[in-house]
Amino acid sequence: MEPSVLWKRYKKHLTKCPGLGINLDISRMNFEDSFFRSMQPQIDKAFEAMDALESGAIANPDEGRMVGHYWLRNADIAPNAEIKNEINDTFADVMNFVSKVHKKEIIPPNAARYTDVLSIGIGGSALGPQLISDALGTHRDKLKLHFMDNTDIDGMHRVIKSLGARLKSTLVLVISKSGGTPEPRNSMLEARAAFERAGLDFAKQAVAITGKDSHLDKIAVKENWIKRFPMWDWVGGRTSVMATVGLVPCGLQGIDMKSLLDGAAKMDELTRVKDVKKNPAAKLALMWYYATGGKGEKDMVVLPYKDRLLLLSRYLQQLIMESLGKKFDIDGNVVNQGIAVYGNKGSTDQHAFVQQLREGVNNFFATFIVVLQDTARPGRDPEVDVDPDVTSGDYLNGFWQGTRTALYEEGRESMTITCDKMDAKTLGALIALYERATGYYGTLTNINAYHQPGVEAGKKAAATVLELQNEIISFLQSNKGNTFNIDELAAGMGKEDAVESIFHIVEHIAANKRLVKKARSQYSAL
Repeated sequence: MEPSVLWKRYKKHLTKCPGLGINLDISRMNFEDSFFRSMQPQIDKAFEAMDALESGAIANPDEGRMVGHYWLRNADIAPNAEIKNEINDTFADVMNFVSKVHKKEIIPPNAARYTDVLSIGIGGSALGPQLISDALGTHRDKLKLHFMDNTDIDGMHRVIKSLGARLKSTLVLVISKSGGTPEPRNSMLEARAAFERAGLDFAKQAVAITGKDSHLDKIAVKENWIKRFPMWDWVGGRTSVMATVGLVPCGLQGIDMKSLLDGAAKMDELTRVKDVKKNPAAKLALMWYYATGGKGEKDMVVLPYKDRLLLLSRYLQQLIMESLGKKFDIDGNVVNQGIAVYGNKGSTDQHAFVQQLREGVNNFFATFIVVLQDTARPGRDPEVDVDPDVTSGDYLNGFWQGTRTALYEEGRESMTITCDKMDAKTLGALIALYERATGYYGTLTNINAYHQPGVEAGKKAAATVLELQNEIISFLQSNKGNTFNIDELAAGMGKEDAVESIFHIVEHIAANKRLVKKARSQYSAL
């Protein structure tokens, strides 16, 4: 397509977000003009479904719950006064707690002030806060934020060791809706043990963010933790970053959470508009539908040309893939829906996988995310001319345009989201944009974007492995002094159908020199 034609197409299809400094350019997606007309009935249905969701309809029938993350940034649209008051009161409580920590009105027992925050969570209880912390953190942060987001012992030990003597001035947040999710529970126990080894009282430096009357909530009450904040059943994990899950840790870090919420609220207003030409989330969802044939036929490659947005692709992986990756549609038909998401920051992408994007299999569409301001304070922050009248930021701007052109020349489609600057308001708006687009796309493909049965299946399978492990240990201990190869062990237990799982279990336990001893492919109890 000729440059002049592309320019006309750019001007025709550009969507601006007034008051946010964000633009969406879909001109390099090769749809026909008739595409939007043909999709009007489907997007009208998506608008209706979103209205119902925001009004409090049961959007997750598996759990019989509403889905209300949009209420978090504008409590006035909540379906009843009780929820509205809960949101407003909780936000005020969080900000009051954060202020008291910053003002040293709340201090640890063995230090003059809190210096660090250890945030324990998994999935949506970690990915969102990690994105915000990395994207908006500065050297002026009031507290340094650390994360435990897995049940990897080595990873947990690395975090504890990095805190070192500052453990005595570390505030611990344990984030788990049920309190029974293994990863945060295990991390909490590891952190508690580290506090005990240091002669510290874990409960006097611990805060629970959890569901009312959950297992974790009961522990926090019994042990008299210093604070408890609620998690609501109408907020799903992958959309919880603007609830207490994100407000508490990032607020303690010193992030302007009010501006984050304001940016999201403004984007919500723009993406409620029932005119596709003016609604960036509707346009985004329709482009996903066009690019993937409505069946996930292509992957989404997210390419933010800003170091601060490095974690955006990881955050969007959960938001989009957990929401849209479904075996059944709403009518019970097998559809195996979903869009795979991956990415890296620019211009690292050029030295990593752009070669394949340009010349390999054409199984993707790209989204470039560009931030115009190179520094937080243009004209005040130092910038070096690396060439005459050319800065490093000019190179970055050239690289994203060059990559987009190189892809387009090979028939590879892309969109571009341009942001004037990267601040809390902008990040909040970006998160809200993708949340709404994900919801719209779910309706376009007739799937429920607000439940995750596959996640529960994985948890149940893991529990089965641990039950089998207990049986193995019991069998070996009752036969102490005897040795078994894997087949003999499985036969002795009457578990021949589980022989491979038994092998992996005993290999892991023996490698860690506990309970099981291995000698020449023979296993016995220690």
